[in-house]
Amino acid sequence: MKRIPRRYPELQVTSYWNKNLQGDLNELAIVVAPNTNIQPANFIAYPIDGVEVLPAAQLETTAQGQTRLLKKVKLYGVSLPQTVAGILWSPGKNRGNPVGVEVELRPASSPKAAETTTQPTAASDAPHVPPGVGALIAMLGLAFLGGLILNIMPCVLPVISLKILGFVQQSKQSPGRVKKMGLLYGLGVVFSFLVLAGIVVAVQKAGGAASWGMQMQNPYFRFALLLVVTLVALNLFGLFEVSLGATVPGAASNIAGKGGALGAFLNGVLATALATPCTAPFLTAALGLAFAQSSAAVILLIFASAAIGLAVPYVLLSWQPAWLKFLPKPGPWMERFKVAMGFPMLATAVWLFDLTAPSFGDGGILWLGLLLVLVGVAAWVWGEFVQRSIRQRKIAPHVAIVFCVAGCAAILEGPLDWRHLNKQAGTETARQNPTGRIDWQPWSKEAVEKARAEGRPVLVDFTARWCLTCKSNEKFAIETSQVREKLRLINAAAFKADNTDPNPEITAELKKHGRAGVPLVVVYPRRTNQPPIVLPTVLTPGLVLDALETAGK
Repeated sequence: MKRIPRRYPELQVTSYWNKNLQGDLNELAIVVAPNTNIQPANFIAYPIDGVEVLPAAQLETTAQGQTRLLKKVKLYGVSLPQTVAGILWSPGKNRGNPVGVEVELRPASSPKAAETTTQPTAASDAPHVPPGVGALIAMLGLAFLGGLILNIMPCVLPVISLKILGFVQQSKQSPGRVKKMGLLYGLGVVFSFLVLAGIVVAVQKAGGAASWGMQMQNPYFRFALLLVVTLVALNLFGLFEVSLGATVPGAASNIAGKGGALGAFLNGVLATALATPCTAPFLTAALGLAFAQSSAAVILLIFASAAIGLAVPYVLLSWQPAWLKFLPKPGPWMERFKVAMGFPMLATAVWLFDLTAPSFGDGGILWLGLLLVLVGVAAWVWGEFVQRSIRQRKIAPHVAIVFCVAGCAAILEGPLDWRHLNKQAGTETARQNPTGRIDWQPWSKEAVEKARAEGRPVLVDFTARWCLTCKSNEKFAIETSQVREKLRLINAAAFKADNTDPNPEITAELKKHGRAGVPLVVVYPRRTNQPPIVLPTVLTPGLVLDALETAGK
């Protein structure tokens, strides 16, 4: 009964006639608004006296992001019908069940006379097409697996150094404390994911377009994350310690315990912050469903399931102290290991610096670098003269504060002009094409439609500068000599859709193909009546070549 086509209350449809194409052959145009979960692939008309609606359909995407279906109609009667009823049909996503929606069209005599109509519905009909219980359970499972895989994705790899160091340090502690640290880390991950879910719900309720990793599109968030990661690297190098001193041994022990608990929680928050630029396999489909939902409960469930997947390895090891015996025993080598683990975190800071500096204009690289130097000096002063010194404790805090205030006032308010950032800097930079590589063109719906109208296959890479999975796909699966040669042989056009900064059109296109965020690679066949080929999240050269081979036929 759930699969029976029914009316869809928020479906906005425009229809009109293109008359007298050839003799008694007419054309019915059906245009579906982009702000809907229904992306029809065909229209199956109910029988009409004196009219035959041919089965073939031509599928197009308008410049406004609308889906347009063109159906050939033979007229045997005197006039075209005033109403045409039938089913808009869409294939199931990710091998799911097909979706059918019953509509009753009143085609206008011309495109200019067409008006958007909302399909009526019974009071019991749901406002969206919700996932069934089985589909929801499957998506929760995929979200869990995706969160699990996030632990080995390049975005999260720097945090693994902190986790390994934590395991070694915990191996000499009581089992109860080890369990507590593991739970606090997991709580930090789950809390951060639920905050992200709350932001998604708030953005959708406000009528905006939410996507996975959308916070990385905010230059202020990138700047804040750059400062946090830089301070973490300096902490691992030993410039300062994240702890609170005390003169009484008992008080020192209690404060250290509180500091360790806070550190475990913040470690989970940092892991989540660094995980969002990546979309792991299995997580793609689950997040795609989450961002397509109007139900806040479904969104929260999917995000919570992904959070549990990300946190469960650490929590599981914390609750199995016997497994920690395989780790080396604590000793002087730990200090060297701690410093060594600072280098992956420093590499992450360099990556974030590369993403953040262009937003501050032409002098962003110089002045942002100087600001980080001042932050480093302040951290060194705090560690050297406050935490490891006795005589200068009264003076050193003031010196550190002066450095921070001077940096903020003289650099942030001055050359960096942080209140007026260039939010499109990342997009413009990404459009530059080095010689000897694919001739990427800036993506737009109009450009894709023009290339397809010329009979050319189209390759579209939806990417972002902060997406490491995107960069990996591009380097190892797309920017290869075989793919470049295949593009040349089939005369394909290549477009890059840069989602480094917010772009509502790109977000809508991602949702159209069932994705919550980048990466997304789509190949459009030469024949416009064939559906686009959506490639998996993680690519290989063979997958790209096979898709281009199919598209070029």
